[in-house]
Amino acid sequence: MNHKVAFSFADGKTLFFPMGADEILLDAALRNGIKIPLDCREGVCGTCQGRCESGAYTQDYVDEEALSSLDLQQRKMLSCQTRVQSDATFYFDFDSSLCNAPGPMQVRGTVSDMKLMSASTAILQLQVDAPLDFLPGQYARLSVPDTDSWRSYSFASLPGNRLQFLVRLLPDGVMSNYLRERCQVGDEVLMEAPLGAFYLRHVTQPLVLVAGGTGLSALLGMLDQLAAGGCEHPVHLYYGVRGAEDLCETARIRSYASKIADFRYTEVLSDASPEWTGKRGYLTEHFDLARLRDRSVDMYVCGPPPMVESIQQWLADQALDGVQLYYEKFTQSNI
Repeated sequence: MNHKVAFSFADGKTLFFPMGADEILLDAALRNGIKIPLDCREGVCGTCQGRCESGAYTQDYVDEEALSSLDLQQRKMLSCQTRVQSDATFYFDFDSSLCNAPGPMQVRGTVSDMKLMSASTAILQLQVDAPLDFLPGQYARLSVPDTDSWRSYSFASLPGNRLQFLVRLLPDGVMSNYLRERCQVGDEVLMEAPLGAFYLRHVTQPLVLVAGGTGLSALLGMLDQLAAGGCEHPVHLYYGVRGAEDLCETARIRSYASKIADFRYTEVLSDASPEWTGKRGYLTEHFDLARLRDRSVDMYVCGPPPMVESIQQWLADQALDGVQLYYEKFTQSNI
């Protein structure tokens, strides 16, 4: 029986390869052209260490000088001693260039649908011939047809042949103008993927997902995975935009309540009209502080840099040491 393994690196690249159930992880990586740094291959030196972020595994031998008991509790492992027992994801805290890893794939997709949801947001759907593999939360670089420009967008879907992206529309942006003025079903779009070190880790405690604007895209992919695979822990999604017209995919969001046992959803408008009866202001004003103090949680944040930085500062001010923060600051192009 083969398992699918993902290696994610500090430079944001992720590589996938199959391996046998009784195969050593390092051997499988080398067989697939991924030359992880190594030395002793005896479980002693620690050179080939990484961290398992999802999946089940065993280790044949680990010297206490290579990994401490705390390291083992944190799911750190030695590639030369690890055998996987399921599909798994491993993170290595160095650039992929150190192991001669190939770059992201270039894939040709075609536009299968495009909807202008509001003046600020579009939904772009692409079809690819062969299923594209990635970790929910990652992103792709998309070429803008008939230009030399590329733009980066998070996947708002699960891996496969049908890919979805939420796109922030700018007044005079190169991708924005293409979507508003020229986009047609059947247009060819070149992609580089997968990219990014922001993705859903192995879920062992409650989740708080925080989206600002089209940062929702990455979190939709995560929620799709949780809904498909089942989640035993509470999940709370916070979604912040300027006005009600900027809210996107709300029916899809509410449908997660029937697929994830303990799912909650809070939407917040920072510039709401007088008619708005929901929550107003900034996202941090509506976080459930009592629950965050009461338990350890994993918090995933995706949105503009000012929003991410304000949440980091809020967590520091509240001294919430039980919150493990993962974030993606997306840089919004001005053209």
